[in-house]
Amino acid sequence: MSKQYETVIGLEVHVELATKTKIFCSCSTEFGGAPNTHTCPVCTGMPGSLPVLNKQAVEYAAAVGLATNCKINQRCKFDRKNYFYPDNPQNYQISQLYQPICRDGYVEIDTSAGPKKIGIHEIHMEEDAGKLIHDEWEDCSLVDFNRSGVPLIEIVSEPDMRNADEVIAYLDKLRLIIQYLGASDCKLQEGSMRADVNLSVRETGAEKFGTRTEMKNLNSFKAIARAIEGERERQIELLEMGRQVIQETRRWDDNKEASYTMRSKEDAQDYRYFPEPDLTPIIISDEWLAAIKARQPELRTQKLIRYKKDFDLPDYDAEIITSAKRMADIFEEATAVCGRPKKVSNWLMVETMRLMKEYGMEADDLRFSPENLAKLIQLTEAGTINSSVAKEVFEKIFLEDIDPLQYVEKHGLKTVNDEGALREAVEQVLADNPQSVEDYHNGKEKAIGFLVGQTMKAMKGKADPGMVNQILKELL
Repeated sequence: MSKQYETVIGLEVHVELATKTKIFCSCSTEFGGAPNTHTCPVCTGMPGSLPVLNKQAVEYAAAVGLATNCKINQRCKFDRKNYFYPDNPQNYQISQLYQPICRDGYVEIDTSAGPKKIGIHEIHMEEDAGKLIHDEWEDCSLVDFNRSGVPLIEIVSEPDMRNADEVIAYLDKLRLIIQYLGASDCKLQEGSMRADVNLSVRETGAEKFGTRTEMKNLNSFKAIARAIEGERERQIELLEMGRQVIQETRRWDDNKEASYTMRSKEDAQDYRYFPEPDLTPIIISDEWLAAIKARQPELRTQKLIRYKKDFDLPDYDAEIITSAKRMADIFEEATAVCGRPKKVSNWLMVETMRLMKEYGMEADDLRFSPENLAKLIQLTEAGTINSSVAKEVFEKIFLEDIDPLQYVEKHGLKTVNDEGALREAVEQVLADNPQSVEDYHNGKEKAIGFLVGQTMKAMKGKADPGMVNQILKELL
């Protein structure tokens, strides 16, 4: 009988913090920019330059710690991690080994077997390295230091995950918490959230962990799921052949759907850590911590409960709307203006999602103002415009954030409620379509739909469908 194996997974998640400037200097952290333009003597590691800590980075790190149920270490400090690599300008990285800012937290995820707590071993602050760009033509590597010194937090989980679904649920939960805090935009494709996967396998029921490997270069949830599956199979195959798994760092190639060795795994002593001599310890006073706590926003879990209770939204609507902070903000602000939560929800769930798909946009890319959506809802509710005109106007709001009141006025889109004008149009349609009139009289109910459509067409879509229906039935 073949053996059964269990996969054990822990994650190291790096998140770039959304500060305007770097962690130890005042260079811009903005993504993009020509190579080596967001740099200075500090973040390019020039001799004699000294780091100065960015207070906002500490506040973001503490806020993430509080939101993930961690203990905040009110006296923490930085250490030097020494290693030689071309994108590491000082030949050391300022990080936190001995006293990280947060420890012993957890997040709760939903799994097929019910809720599960994933432990967080620690969260520490550090600076990012530069970026190596390999030039195939010149056969050389170029270094861009724009990213060097960008503030990072590294969230180290306990080895509590057992499959790719749990890993994705954990990452998704972290991403939403951090986005709601405004601590990072967590865009995997831009590298502002990166996950390294530590994975081992062991026989089901075994106490001891197997030998783990670490996989890097994972920049999408799909790549992470594929890498977990691929590495699990590779390790089981080795064990089945009676060979050993080697502890090492591997690089995942998503195009080939395979991983290969990068380097053997270092231990802490390989980095010769020692306390960073150029930075004093960080003392987080009770007052400072209380101020950070007081600023914590409402997170997704609380929003879900409140939306169902206060706005009477169905579970599905609440789940979709809170799955992006931008969407939740639009929902709340538009509802505050027009007082019609279900209508706002419908516009977000149907038309907004449709247009986002059509234009290949994420929720973060939405630029229209909630006030303009609320005004559109008010116009529709008052019968000033009908639903087909409303859709046309909404697309304009979605793309150009126009004021719907002015747009409707300017383009003469108001619904025609003038009974005389409508009666005239209906009479003309009946005269032009004798066959449909005869069909209706012969009991074909559907014929009236065609006649309504023809009338709406004659009125350029601006008639009140209810009134058209009424007049048609009366004249027929």
